[in-house]
Amino acid sequence: MTDTTTRLAAGDLAPDFTLTDQDGADVSLHDLRGQKVVVYFYPAAGTPGCTTETCDFRDNLGSLKGAGYTVLGISKDGVAKLKAWHDEESLTFPLLSDEGLDVHKAYGAYGEKSLYGKTVTGVIRSTFVIDEEGRLTQALYNVKATGHVASLRKKLGID
Repeated sequence: MTDTTTRLAAGDLAPDFTLTDQDGADVSLHDLRGQKVVVYFYPAAGTPGCTTETCDFRDNLGSLKGAGYTVLGISKDGVAKLKAWHDEESLTFPLLSDEGLDVHKAYGAYGEKSLYGKTVTGVIRSTFVIDEEGRLTQALYNVKATGHVASLRKKLGID
């Protein structure tokens, strides 16, 4: 499988972005400087895998926040779909809309991937941990929806 996307790595400067959240407010990464941030990309709001992963972040938000992390979820879904899903799942962190996929591409979270044995182009389930200076400490691609947050907590030394 060829990779048409540039992958980021620990130590890289996190690409800045401003995206609209489920409530119509702009959220900019540069406004979060001085904080540790977890940014995760998921394929589609409301699908089983994405719901599992996102609810895992919701259920672990207290310990992530306690360790100083802000969590942001990003998908290609529109704001209205994100708002409905945010309310339906009682989410307590921002979901950001990247319909044009520019931020996905900047992070290497959109491109060729294997899906059920076939090569397709789409969203690559990915998670990035950004330090207070805006540098990546983790760049995790092709993560699994189930168990990912527990694995991330271990990597971050929260468990």
